[in-house]
Amino acid sequence: MKEIEKKVEQFIKDYNITGEVLIGFSGGVDSMCLLDVTTKLASKYNIHPTALHLNHNWRGEQSLQDEINCKKFCASKGIDFYAETLPENIPHTETAAREARYEFFERCAKKFGSKIIFTAHNASDNAETVLYRIFKGTGINGLTGIKKTREIYYRPLIEIYRDEIENYCKENHLTPNIDESNFNTEYNRNFIRHEIIKSAEKINPDVLQALNTLSENASETSQIADEYTEIVKSELKTENGLDTGKFISLSKALQNRIIYGIFQDNALDTDSEKINRIREFINSSAALKSGTTCSLNGELRLFVNNRIISLQKNCDGVKFEILIRQTGRYKTPFGEFILEECSQTPSELKKDDESYVYATLNEINFTLRTRRDGDIIQPLGMAGHQKLKKYFNEKKLPYFEKDRIVLLVDGKEILWAAGYGLSEKIKAGEKPTHMLKFIEEEVGNGN
Repeated sequence: MKEIEKKVEQFIKDYNITGEVLIGFSGGVDSMCLLDVTTKLASKYNIHPTALHLNHNWRGEQSLQDEINCKKFCASKGIDFYAETLPENIPHTETAAREARYEFFERCAKKFGSKIIFTAHNASDNAETVLYRIFKGTGINGLTGIKKTREIYYRPLIEIYRDEIENYCKENHLTPNIDESNFNTEYNRNFIRHEIIKSAEKINPDVLQALNTLSENASETSQIADEYTEIVKSELKTENGLDTGKFISLSKALQNRIIYGIFQDNALDTDSEKINRIREFINSSAALKSGTTCSLNGELRLFVNNRIISLQKNCDGVKFEILIRQTGRYKTPFGEFILEECSQTPSELKKDDESYVYATLNEINFTLRTRRDGDIIQPLGMAGHQKLKKYFNEKKLPYFEKDRIVLLVDGKEILWAAGYGLSEKIKAGEKPTHMLKFIEEEVGNGN
């Protein structure tokens, strides 16, 4: 078995790949090699390969001919083939092409019910990517290069160089498409490949290997940093986020690393400028009692006061009203409310500020909603009522948190502020009739 086939087979074994596998297939030398090797191994590992071809429609008849060539190759090998063509108004840029390509892959994953997409990124691509990121001003994470796997994407050729792939195609009498745009050095990637790398080889003929070694070292260093950061972060965790005082006592480097992790955990685009901005925001807000927020995107914002750092969903203007007329489960924008009958006296009654409590209900005729002006509550153990605003203030809740608390109400009277307090009116007594429960929707906030 040829060396490339051995490496791809080992990759398939390592990741236990089987079943429906989609393969990005431009028809170029890399993807033709990948498709051919995978097809040879398919029966041995019960793999069903499907070739995906996206016609970018940049080169008119030549683009169409490339698609035809791909279709013919797949027909000759008995490989399922699927293609789409982009509209002509897609910008002719590297970024637009990449975005369109991955959108196509995501559609195909749903269409074919597959969780595995092979792309033909190779060791030469990885070296070029590392160099490109150096020129753009990357940090250590950027130096780690192209991952072997990322979500549904797998790169079986990532440790194989382009000259090895070209030799494989020649030896197996494959005739890949030749995309002339790959030689246009107006594109950054092509300029690096055909100009920068060629010049760098005068200094070090093994420059691609050197860049991949740098990438491997960066990956190991990044892994060590991640492991240490997790240990530090575990010491910062509170019930609602991260401890502000402990965070600002950390070095700038550790603060940046934790912030980077928050961005990564929530699939947010990031760069050094954004990380520095958030770090400065946290440190400048760390002494505030009432706290303040900073928007991260349209859905998430970071809250900081002198106690906690917490990532929260933007809930400005989120209003809902759900009628409760029977036991059951009820979805809200912030989580799930559950009302169940209680058939026997529990051995231990829960505190009124926990995520589930016991109550005595004479009838079920309530509403779920968020707070409104004029809301009142009779706190557990008190004879009279007080305004909900005062009740929340006494609990020292951050203002953003008040807007996302789910309330069980009867008119203007609050019977349960989920997770924060029960009304005297429905207290459990000796034999409660129901259990109230709220499961908050989780938001990744670094804890």
